[in-house]
Amino acid sequence: MSDATPSPLIHDGWQAWRAATPARLALGRAGSGMPTDETLRFGWAHAMARDAIHAALDSQALAAALAQDGWPVRHVKSQAPDRATYLRRPDLGRRLDPADADALRGAAPPACDLCLVVGDGLSSLAIERHARPLLAALRAQLPAGLALAPVVIATQARVALADEVGEALGARLAAILIGERPGLSSPDSLGIYLTHAPRRGLHDAQRNCISNVRPEGLGYDAAAFKLAWLVREALRRGLTGVELKDESELAVLGDAPASARLG
Repeated sequence: MSDATPSPLIHDGWQAWRAATPARLALGRAGSGMPTDETLRFGWAHAMARDAIHAALDSQALAAALAQDGWPVRHVKSQAPDRATYLRRPDLGRRLDPADADALRGAAPPACDLCLVVGDGLSSLAIERHARPLLAALRAQLPAGLALAPVVIATQARVALADEVGEALGARLAAILIGERPGLSSPDSLGIYLTHAPRRGLHDAQRNCISNVRPEGLGYDAAAFKLAWLVREALRRGLTGVELKDESELAVLGDAPASARLG
């Protein structure tokens, strides 16, 4: 074979799979290690995940954006005084700062069906990217006549912080939109947790969870449709958690856009 003869091309059957998922598969190898581009891509993904965990939420900018959309907003913080403490002491992230708890009790509305909490959680990036468009999608999906508390923006927050927020506001339901633990392909995944009769001391089996809310996962309209269905059913049945199964794919909720309907 002369030097001018082109080398035969070897078809890589994994390319179609790799194009369909962000999962790290069929990485190949260079000698006994990974190819340089995959090593660099792994380092970039790991850095993105670390940054998402440690970055502080710009709660003032978020509040201004939500106020522009017509949402009244309140600010609270957990008992974790800083990010380092928050990461080491999950228990402190589940309890409200005492002064903020008193302020919420003093501002509790006469009636509240649902309080919405936006918490930084383990990915402030998820909140910065997805909380505003998700709330915008949710507004059109919620049952008519629902009594809402102001949106509560919570910093250094864990999921259970919404229980104490809801208790302080006298809410029948509490839903927290919170940044999920970042993965190497999803540093900005947002989760939603809905709890009936929120109060301190509840556990995760008493909540419903909607996870991986982001354009590359569960879209805003679909997530809002699921949450609105769960809100309606939780109020009707008086429960959430393992006893309330998500059957939203079987439902038609009001005038939900076709893009939001599942199934």
